[in-house]
Amino acid sequence: MPSTRVHARSPLTVLAAAAALLATAATATAATEPLSRPHIAAHFDLAAEQQPENITVGGDGSAYLTFSFARQIVRVAPSGRTRVLAALPAPAKAETPNLGKAFVGGIARADDGTLYVTYATGTADLTGVWALRPGGHPHRVAALPADGLPNGLALDQRTGRLYITDSVHGVIYRVPAHGGRAEVWASGAALEPSTFAGANGLKLHNGAVWATNLDKGTVLRIPVTAHGTAGDIQVRASGIAFIDDFAFTGRGDTLLAARDDNEVDLVRPDGTHTAVLTAGDGIQTPTSVAVHNGTVYVPSAAYLTDEDPNLLLAHLDR
Repeated sequence: MPSTRVHARSPLTVLAAAAALLATAATATAATEPLSRPHIAAHFDLAAEQQPENITVGGDGSAYLTFSFARQIVRVAPSGRTRVLAALPAPAKAETPNLGKAFVGGIARADDGTLYVTYATGTADLTGVWALRPGGHPHRVAALPADGLPNGLALDQRTGRLYITDSVHGVIYRVPAHGGRAEVWASGAALEPSTFAGANGLKLHNGAVWATNLDKGTVLRIPVTAHGTAGDIQVRASGIAFIDDFAFTGRGDTLLAARDDNEVDLVRPDGTHTAVLTAGDGIQTPTSVAVHNGTVYVPSAAYLTDEDPNLLLAHLDR
C-alpha cells in the first residue's frame, strides 16, 4: 500500500524522503537465488494512475490486478496485453483515512472466476468488499467501517469466507463471500499501526491466517482454531522495513515479501530474510507478490519513485 512518505507530508518532503530511501536500496542488476531471469512483462501509465496495488493469478497465467487510485480491476494476459475489466464508482468526495482519495486494495479470485477487491473511500456507501463476476458489473457484498482502510484480502475457498486487513484500525475482518455482515476476527497490538499503517498484506496458508504489519516490519501468523476462531498471534519474522504484501513460495513457510523501499525479500521459516530483487531488476515500489507454476509476479506501483509502474516476472528455481 502507499507509504506515509507519499501521503502524509508536503510534496517537497515526499521527494526528499523518497530520494533518501531509494539511495539506500541495493543496485544489483540480476535477481538472487532462488529467483532468476527477471523481466518486465507489462508497463503501465502513471499519468492515468495505473498503479498496481495487489495481484492474483488465474489458471492460464493471467494476472488480475487492482489499480489503486484509478479504481480499476484489470487483467494482464500472458502476452502482456492489459484490459480493464471494471472501474469502481467514484465517491462524491473521498475522505479515505491516511490517503485522502479512493483506494482499491487487495484482490482475490474464486474458482468460478469471481474477483473480490477491497475498496476504501472514507464514505459509508462505498467502503467495503466488492465482487466482480465474469461478464458482470462490480457490486458491494460487505460494508466495512468508513473510518478504516480495508487493504489485504484472502479467500478461503473451502469455507466461502473472506478475510480482510484494516490498516488503520489494525484488525482482521471476516465476512461470507456471498455477502453479509463483517466481523472482527482478530485484533491485538501486533496488528495495530504505530505511526501510519498496521495490518497490511494477507494470505491463508497451512491452517493459519498470515499478515504483515507495515509500521512494525513484521510477518504474523494467526492459527485458525477448530472452531474457526483466531488463535494467538505469533510473530514469525521482524525487522523487514516497509513490508507490504507477500506470497508463499510453495516450500513450507518460506515466503517472498514486497517492500516499499524497492526490494523483494526471501523470508525463511526461521525469520531470517535476504533481498532477492532490487531496483536494479526494474521494480519500482513493489506492493505485492504472487507465485504461480514456477513464476513469480511482482507488481510495482511506483508510489515512491514516480517512474514506470509495471509488472515484473521472474523464474522461481526449485
